[in-house]
Amino acid sequence: MACIGCDMKTVTGDPDPKHVSTSYVERQNLTMRMSNRRFTRLTNAFSKKLENHGHIVALHFMHYNFARVHKSLRITPAMAAGVTDHVWSLEEIAMLADGAFVPTKRGLYRKRETTR
Repeated sequence: MACIGCDMKTVTGDPDPKHVSTSYVERQNLTMRMSNRRFTRLTNAFSKKLENHGHIVALHFMHYNFARVHKSLRITPAMAAGVTDHVWSLEEIAMLADGAFVPTKRGLYRKRETTR
């Protein structure tokens, strides 16, 4: 599966004020803060570089939407939206990274020769 392009569109409308609520956004913000220590105060798990911070946010949302089965849905949000047909493994998510590191099987270590 590969992205082959995108279209920029402006979406406007006149929503019904009775159905406008910030609770969805606030719940998403709480989920982000609770599942990622980088968003809480007084922690040593902060990102020193903005690029690294962006990567961890992307990983969080990828895991949240593609790999985590939600109790209320009983499937992942990506499956509910029809974007994918299976629960993604962490290995599949890691392979999406640019220049993904593929670990190779290591050989046996040689025994040290001890001299006494």
